Amino acid sequence: MEHHPAAAWLTEAAASAVQQHGSGNLLRVVLVVMVLGCVLTAWFLLRGYKRKDD
Repeated sequence: MEHHPAAAWLTEAAASAVQQHGSGNLLRVVLVVMVLGCVLTAWFLLRGYKRKDD
């Protein structure tokens, strides 16, 4: 089994998605990943404000 760098694998996967399904599907995937990343970042940053003041 050959080793493929992550960047090459990502580029190949994106090119394959564009060829098979058009650019609309790739844009949809990028938007979903972006929204999930924003949600996880907000959760990570805001969880520090949840402190019990006893």
